[in-house]
Amino acid sequence: MFEKAFVGGKRYWGLVLFWSVFVVIGFLFYLWQLKVGLKLTGMSRDVSWGFYIANFTFLVGVAAGGVMVALPCYLHNYKKFARITVLGEFLAVAAVIMCLSFILVDLGRPMRVLNVLLHPTPHSVMFWDMVVLNVYLIINILIGWKALDCERNEIAPPKWVKFLAYFSIVWAPCIHIVTAFLYSGLPGREFWLTPLMAPKFLAGAFATGPAYLILFCLIIRKYTKFDPGKEAIQTLAKIVAYCTIITFCFFLFEVFTAVYSNIPGHLNHLKYLFFGLEGHAKLVPWMWAFFFSLFIAIVLLVIPSLRRDEGVLAIACLLVIFGCWIDKGLGLICGGFIPNAFDKVTEYWPTFPEFMISLGVWALGFLILTILYKVALSVKEQIGE
Repeated sequence: MFEKAFVGGKRYWGLVLFWSVFVVIGFLFYLWQLKVGLKLTGMSRDVSWGFYIANFTFLVGVAAGGVMVALPCYLHNYKKFARITVLGEFLAVAAVIMCLSFILVDLGRPMRVLNVLLHPTPHSVMFWDMVVLNVYLIINILIGWKALDCERNEIAPPKWVKFLAYFSIVWAPCIHIVTAFLYSGLPGREFWLTPLMAPKFLAGAFATGPAYLILFCLIIRKYTKFDPGKEAIQTLAKIVAYCTIITFCFFLFEVFTAVYSNIPGHLNHLKYLFFGLEGHAKLVPWMWAFFFSLFIAIVLLVIPSLRRDEGVLAIACLLVIFGCWIDKGLGLICGGFIPNAFDKVTEYWPTFPEFMISLGVWALGFLILTILYKVALSVKEQIGE
């Protein structure tokens, strides 16, 4: 089937070239970072995680969100999702590859990742994060590719594919739960020290993953012969609506706890993010953008007449993605480090090389996704779906 990735029109090859250019540019900046070290980034002793880990955290949610297609299809036999299940699985593959890439570029020296393999430490949450991500990647590659091959040959998938599909439904939430535990298990970071971290991560994941899938389905229907189905898109839209509401409510719950209890260890981080602290306010406009993005998206998604308008639905999905990217990205990471344990504010902002390396990783993910979707859509068009 992979030969179908080498056959395509000008639009397909133009897209492949577009992503490839940014991959090369990002890789060149990464070589520069390898030479001079992480001092090339905006990170410091006080803020030791930055833009790379922010994107990693967000993308783990995108990967986990793919289960919201697999679960109704495999467990509840919702046939409308059968046409797009493979698209969700391939989205998860691309997202996990980006996650692993962001970890590598954040390590400074990529060979350090071998320490996790050569010296495994089961008591470490990072060890389990590596395990769940790599297992999830392998599962989605196997399920997606074999299911597509069976679809092309018009035969029923073998039993092990269905077993792996059920297993992936259980495994998918684990990748984001373990990632949440990386933060909430650190007692020295009061902003992250909340039992709501894992549920909030899952709610955000189940909003952003389907939101991405909706956008891709709309693009696919416009530029290819394959129609994912209007009912499937609208069902995904309802999932995005409910999960965005839950995400927003979890945020408000945390704000209430911090403000009403007036605990400085938690409140000062929120003050910095939304109002600035000691004259430092780089993230203030971004955090308010997150707040209003999710609020507007909820309004657009809960009103049925607006949600059914696919132009409005696309805008709502973009707002959900943008808002969650800020909340689970720079807002979460910087919020945990600023102010530090001594109430000192050391601001962080990604440097241009840091941004270009991140852009290269995103381009790599979209390049892989473009190729995988080209194979999947070629098969579906071949069998006349």
